[in-house]
Amino acid sequence: MTQLKVADIAKNIPEYDGKTVSLKGWVYNKRSSGKIKFLMFRDGTGLIQTVIVKGECEDATFDLFEKMGQESSVIVTGKVRAEARAKLGFEITVQKVEAVQIAENYPVSHKDHGVEFLMENRHLWIRSQKQWAALRIRSEIFFTIQDFFRQRGFTRFDPPILTPTSCEGTSTLFSTPYFDEKAYLSQSGQLYGEAGAFALGNIYTFGPTFRAEKSKTRKHLTEFWMVEPEMTYATLPDVMDLGEAFVKHIVKHCLDNCQAELVILERNQDELKKILSGPFPRISYDESLKILEKRGLSIPWGEDFGAPHETALGEEFGMPVFIHHFPSKIKSFYFKNADDPNGEGVDHDGKYALGADLIAPFGYGEIIGGGQREDKVEILERRIKEHNLKVEDYKWYLDLRRYGSVPHGGFGLGAERTVAWITGVEHVRETIPFPRMMNTLKP
Repeated sequence: MTQLKVADIAKNIPEYDGKTVSLKGWVYNKRSSGKIKFLMFRDGTGLIQTVIVKGECEDATFDLFEKMGQESSVIVTGKVRAEARAKLGFEITVQKVEAVQIAENYPVSHKDHGVEFLMENRHLWIRSQKQWAALRIRSEIFFTIQDFFRQRGFTRFDPPILTPTSCEGTSTLFSTPYFDEKAYLSQSGQLYGEAGAFALGNIYTFGPTFRAEKSKTRKHLTEFWMVEPEMTYATLPDVMDLGEAFVKHIVKHCLDNCQAELVILERNQDELKKILSGPFPRISYDESLKILEKRGLSIPWGEDFGAPHETALGEEFGMPVFIHHFPSKIKSFYFKNADDPNGEGVDHDGKYALGADLIAPFGYGEIIGGGQREDKVEILERRIKEHNLKVEDYKWYLDLRRYGSVPHGGFGLGAERTVAWITGVEHVRETIPFPRMMNTLKP
């Protein structure tokens, strides 16, 4: 007898049709119709309907059915039967069910629950179908992220999580005692990634980051994962080219490998397929202001976008759109500047930053932020002072410009926002196993 997973059978139903198999997992749901009983069984890789017929199974199994509540752990033995009407194309006629543990009254039942209740029971909520599907897609995305960069010769480079200073200012940092001094939880691996690129060539960092923003929007977490590639001898167009190829790679992988999960989530796959059909639009900040004015969402030049503005720009194109050449005053100190909205970098302070944000459609907002870095030591040192940061804290970062500086650039992609957009879930809290938000630290 073969010990299998639901997903193993689903991948090759003809091979297992008519064979007896044993599956270890849990009761997801059940219903009864006289002498025929239906047990929905899950094992972490999939959900399958099993059929218990009186006279075709052990008597003890038929009697056990009434005792097994939701999430009871069981071992099911039965015969695989191809069934076109079933979601996975097969079901199992049960011969025997062994109870490993009969669960108590399961709190997260198959009915509507409030968000607060579900968050308090997140350790159980993740067993439900839509949460399961979103987290499975997250896993696939994390796999294909590393595959993308490995295929292109990038080296993984791991920056520290505990840092002595900030990457983008101290207002959104979590601090912690560190022996006789203070340390901070990393906002970004970018600055260390630049050091890695100058040593190893093209690199990427991938790990948890922390932002102490007091935000309660559906797009914000205080702890999230970010992937940050950094390229040497690269300009802003190179950064946008890589970002577009990267996002398309992720979307295609999910369409090719996550069909069952996308169906469970009722995701409109035509919207995702459109993303692969052509180049992403690229417009300047100035051009985006004209679009917003046309849509009745005018903002003064020099202001950053809010959620309504990002949503409107996504709706304008119906696919991801790069906004580039933002006003330099609203971007971080490390961006190279330009004098015109389509210009290259200059050796003095310009009006525009050589940066670009990728806005995902359907209200999911910015999923990529990046650009070309300032590569002149004297300009970078002046910017650090202008941003009221301590030059001595960034001495090592300035050394990168003193010893072999080259044009370089990169971006950061927020993994949870990307998962939310691809899965279509409403809130990023559903894209990470245990979300951390302003009022959420447990379980």
